[in-house]
Amino acid sequence: MSGIKTSGGNAAFHNFVNDFAHISDPNERRRLALEKIDNAPFSWYHVRAIIVAGIGFFTDAYDIFSINIVVTMLGYVYFHNRGSKLPTNSDTAVKVATSGGTVVGQLFFGWLADIVGRKRIYGIELIIIIVGTLGQALSGPSQAIDIIGILCFWRVIMGIGIGGDYPLSSIITSEFATTKWRGAIMGAVFANQGWGQLAAAVVALCATAGFKSTLKAANTAAMCANNCQTAIDKMWRITVGFGAVPACIALYFRLTIPETPRFTFDVARELEKGAADIQTYVSGAYGNATREEIKVLREAEVHPGELDVRRASWRDFWGHFSQWKYGSILIGTAGSWLLLDIAFYGLGLNNSTILAAIGYAGQSNVYTNIYNVCVGNLILICAGGIPGYWFAVATLDTIGRRTLQIGGFLILTILFCIIGFAYNKISGHGLLGLYVLCQLFLNWGPNTTTFVIPGECYPTRYRSTAHGISAASGKIGAIIAQTAIAPLRTRGCPGGTCWLNHVMEIFALFMLCGFFVSFLVPETKRETLEHMCERLHDESNVPPRRNTESSEQRNSNGEKTVAEV
Repeated sequence: MSGIKTSGGNAAFHNFVNDFAHISDPNERRRLALEKIDNAPFSWYHVRAIIVAGIGFFTDAYDIFSINIVVTMLGYVYFHNRGSKLPTNSDTAVKVATSGGTVVGQLFFGWLADIVGRKRIYGIELIIIIVGTLGQALSGPSQAIDIIGILCFWRVIMGIGIGGDYPLSSIITSEFATTKWRGAIMGAVFANQGWGQLAAAVVALCATAGFKSTLKAANTAAMCANNCQTAIDKMWRITVGFGAVPACIALYFRLTIPETPRFTFDVARELEKGAADIQTYVSGAYGNATREEIKVLREAEVHPGELDVRRASWRDFWGHFSQWKYGSILIGTAGSWLLLDIAFYGLGLNNSTILAAIGYAGQSNVYTNIYNVCVGNLILICAGGIPGYWFAVATLDTIGRRTLQIGGFLILTILFCIIGFAYNKISGHGLLGLYVLCQLFLNWGPNTTTFVIPGECYPTRYRSTAHGISAASGKIGAIIAQTAIAPLRTRGCPGGTCWLNHVMEIFALFMLCGFFVSFLVPETKRETLEHMCERLHDESNVPPRRNTESSEQRNSNGEKTVAEV
């Protein structure tokens, strides 16, 4: 079979289809094939993976950030007779609906990806996101149901898609990434959240500027009627609907990725297909390997053996994680994500106070009010959020995930203590500075690491399920922050924020708990997924290099030569 050539490959991307076809031992062939991924230099196909996998997080952050602006617009359009503001319960319902759907999506898609494979469902969650987003943008009230009920329905649907994207994008990126820069690659995928937040503010700002002449005439909320309301109705639909655009662009690429070779080897147990898929991906082509490429390896294979990996089952899952040594890792990743998101989403409770401090809230003119809300949010995300994401990308593979997470929780504990205990003594600009620092160390710390670590530290057969459980725990924390802790800020002063300082103190306690829970989380920097599986879960999927003819070949003179890797 030495004369057979397969398609794909060029000067930049070598075609490796037949490189290990002469190896008879399947465990050795698997090890050599995965070395190709682990040792591959950072290249354009990694950039492509970052963009395609990051689109879901762009949309996720776009929605979460844009809804804070959109609820202001909804107040002018649908609650004109109630002070042009959403009732507190309606505001909470619209925001929590997405988190509720996200929990379902994270658990369901996380489990499903370990059963049927990553490729077969990657893209379905993006279709759900697109449908849910467009459903919101086209929603309207009726005699039977009001706009809040309809929006909540579509936001639950969209949340299911967003939830599915968390485990899928994380593990697909992890299983295809080069070991040396795996943290940076996964962090860059997650950092798309920053661009999503930025895009939400920019799109809302552009929509507001487009209807400036109509909105400017309404000096008070009471004066916003007819043309003014029609303009704002268009604005919020444009703002929400734009979130589906990048998702539509990325859909083709998600539907045509190959199956991750680690799933193919370790779960599906299709050795030749996994080896061929590696070459298809590394060569920069789309989709799975062709039948001809798989056939080349299958026909060239000599004396196939049994691939030595454990099989997945619910009994094995519970038996494995019920042991403290392994279960403590899941407690660490899930617990730290839950504790983090309580403060991460709760910090948004401070937005109105921060915006007022810098003069971007409370204006009576409709145009000025909406414009300032957009610009104010733009300032906040650019000041701390986006830099934090990219500082994390730059340091995940040098400082390490565990160090960043533990250090981040400790710094956040201190910052929240300062805000809480000195709240009434800090000036508005001082509060802004502390807010920016919180955003910086949230993203340059546990907000990024809680996403990255679960995608690395579990066996392949349960990697997606465990990541889904961890991510769902985080969203449960978000729901707790929005439903249980948010109402505390108005305790004793309805309509005010007189208890906000105590809420910040509560967040400091959660950050301290996150600090201690993070000691259960392992360090995963610059270590192959297989070595981590052996070190953390006592499962040796890294067979030793065999000094036999199975890893050798003979030249034309009959002399043995070791195959180059």
